[in-house]
Amino acid sequence: MQFHTLTEALSCNRSEVRFVSFIDGQEDEKCISFEALFQRALGLLHVLQQQGIGKGDHLILFLNDNRQFVDVFWACQFGGIIPVPLAVGISDQHRQKVLNVAAQLGNAAFLYTDRKNLSRLRSSTSANGRWPQPSQVLLSDDIADISTPGEMARVGPEDVAFIQFSSGSTGSPKGIVLKHRNLVANIEGIRKCAAMSPEDISLCWMPLTHDMGLIGFHLSPVVNNYSHCIMRTDLFVRRPLYWITAASRKKASMLGSPNFGFKHFLKAYNRRGLEGVDLSQVRLIFNGAEPISVGLCRQFTEAMARFGLSARSMFPVYGLAEASLAVSFPEVGAELNVVHVHRNSLSVGADAVLSPQRGPDTVALVGVGEPITHCSVRISDSEARAQPEGRIGHIHICGKNVTEQVLGDDGSLFDGDWLDTGDLGFVQNKVLYVTGRYKEVLFVHGQNYYPHDLEEVLCEAGEVELGKVVVAGVSSRQDEMEEVLVFVLHKGDLQNFLAIRSQVIATVSESLAIEVRHVIPVSRIPKTTSGKIQRSALADEYLAGAYDDILDRLAAELEQADPGDAQDPQGETVNAILAICRDALPDRQFAIHDNLLEIGADSLALVEIHSGLDDLYPGVLAITDLVEHPSIADLAKFLQGRDSVV
Repeated sequence: MQFHTLTEALSCNRSEVRFVSFIDGQEDEKCISFEALFQRALGLLHVLQQQGIGKGDHLILFLNDNRQFVDVFWACQFGGIIPVPLAVGISDQHRQKVLNVAAQLGNAAFLYTDRKNLSRLRSSTSANGRWPQPSQVLLSDDIADISTPGEMARVGPEDVAFIQFSSGSTGSPKGIVLKHRNLVANIEGIRKCAAMSPEDISLCWMPLTHDMGLIGFHLSPVVNNYSHCIMRTDLFVRRPLYWITAASRKKASMLGSPNFGFKHFLKAYNRRGLEGVDLSQVRLIFNGAEPISVGLCRQFTEAMARFGLSARSMFPVYGLAEASLAVSFPEVGAELNVVHVHRNSLSVGADAVLSPQRGPDTVALVGVGEPITHCSVRISDSEARAQPEGRIGHIHICGKNVTEQVLGDDGSLFDGDWLDTGDLGFVQNKVLYVTGRYKEVLFVHGQNYYPHDLEEVLCEAGEVELGKVVVAGVSSRQDEMEEVLVFVLHKGDLQNFLAIRSQVIATVSESLAIEVRHVIPVSRIPKTTSGKIQRSALADEYLAGAYDDILDRLAAELEQADPGDAQDPQGETVNAILAICRDALPDRQFAIHDNLLEIGADSLALVEIHSGLDDLYPGVLAITDLVEHPSIADLAKFLQGRDSVV
């Protein structure tokens, strides 16, 4: 059935025997029917309306709990209130984004959160005291009774359903305004092109504040009338194997993950293994949100083949929030469509030269299919003129699913009905291939290079791991030529970094004939909440001089380096743990003998600390060890006492 609004869809489908399962832990799961979701939303709408929140008002959703998020999101839909989902995160950057978004909305927005997150928001050094006022805040902790239904507003296709602020927005946030008609058109296209039916069951761990998590794995199931499971993102981070275990138990037919999710899962799987799992019912694994890695696709399907997973279940897709999510899908059940393109043919305006096989001068690209129903794609030159098949250019989209308004747009996004996605690519035999982000392309010696391609080269050479290396380009401070920078996640001593630096420089030079200006050790890789690497953030920090000191110290180490005499400095373990803890707790002051649990390290912070330590000491620590050894000094002693840590 074709619906006109999200509210019409849930109102109709609530009579069906469908469920939403919220998986918060291995033994912590809550399951509600569509009917219960409908009733809970109406009850919460009454609470919102009693607070003075009405149709057309903006309500920022700043929540950790998925069930609370879903309840209030639908309450907003029925009341004509415009929800603005924002990721909570653990850093000042996430809290600053809330303030920036509120300012973008005119500081008239209401805030729906819990007491703990409100306290953290108000403790932010950037809080200016003007927003939010007490009358603008509604705390989920204080809501005890939702038995009285609210008054449903008249909601039509032209009404705004919600505003999606891009996951990387910081200083000048851009909000994608999505109307009901945009969303129902896209969700209809998703249903048709993915052959969805009421018999499907989906499961996803991606956050509901991200368009793939919210639209693809919650709104689409509700509108298209099938049951679905929403797993907490931090549960996947802590227990990645449980993602597949839960998929088996729930008999999920559709899953979703970007590159880093497959990598995170495989790391745990290769270490611990998995038994008693049946994936024969999985027909689609939506793979998107970042450049798709051919290697990871194949590693995952090959590893899971023993559990009945079909290699043809991998479903590489292309989309973005401006399209209400989906732009192009491959054919259901098709083999992975991989082409090898010569690197020197990937410049904007050039014709992509395909190679019959992989070679040292080629880039492997995954086809992401053809445009879905209601959406059109064109490849354009810098003057917005359509280009023929095979030519590299800017990916533009238009259609019923595409937004017509982006808050904060400087006028560069739209050319009539066409929207510039900011991505580059080409079309071959009607199939779209995405080559990278336009703003991230490196221009060296008259040629274009894509950062993710250089990162793949380094990972394939075994110098670094995917997700722990970032390539970015900046204009030289001296001659305005492009400088190539390589940032490598490194928590140890600078002297130990010298070998990595040399290997990285040699690999890039030998493979691509590119000179690397600097290889910079960093203590964290900035990412969006959906896992996309923020290359521009690192480049901006470099230009601002944030790494001048470490580059000076690295230069000094290079001058006196003697590989034969290199020794681990005393206290290296303590320093490594300290660096990880400071990164996870940027707004806390503590010493190495302080109890981290007592100074405010919550479960998310412990997950981040454990993840950082696991990178340094793979498989040595369980997350419970952090609870049993809560100070940095105690944890260092514990680590040094393990046989696998010398």
